[in-house]
Amino acid sequence: MPSPLYDIPVDRIDGSQASLGDYAGRVLLVVNVASKCGLTPQYDGLEALYRTYRDKGLTVLGFPANDFKGQEPGTNEEIQDFCRLTYGVDFPMFAKISVTGGDRHPLYDALAGDQDISWNFEKFLIGRDGAVAARFPPKTEPDDPSVVAAIESELAKA
Repeated sequence: MPSPLYDIPVDRIDGSQASLGDYAGRVLLVVNVASKCGLTPQYDGLEALYRTYRDKGLTVLGFPANDFKGQEPGTNEEIQDFCRLTYGVDFPMFAKISVTGGDRHPLYDALAGDQDISWNFEKFLIGRDGAVAARFPPKTEPDDPSVVAAIESELAKA
């Protein structure tokens, strides 16, 4: 049975429409990102994960959100330029969304359920089956052994 996550519409940062179904069968690391946050340097680690594991089936997906102290104030175009020029981000980026409150995007309703998103750079690992396999708090760096082990474990599953 296909995962309900795959049916949720999202917009790419260039405005084109997509869904997580475009990545069905891959391991996904979904991250709410922000350009003006103390954790913003995690873009380097996220890009390194993507480059290391993309040919093995991992895709990192960045979802800019301005929910925490206005730390993602830019337009989608400004965000995209910042990520590419400052951090060399090549992984897929999506249009700015809300990850908290009454206007929380349906993707984050599905990922977090009734739990709150605590801050920028919270990470959700989605297995090839479309189910949430792990959740990592914002301060957990992308190269943390727990993140790498979880990714490798999910990639090893058929």
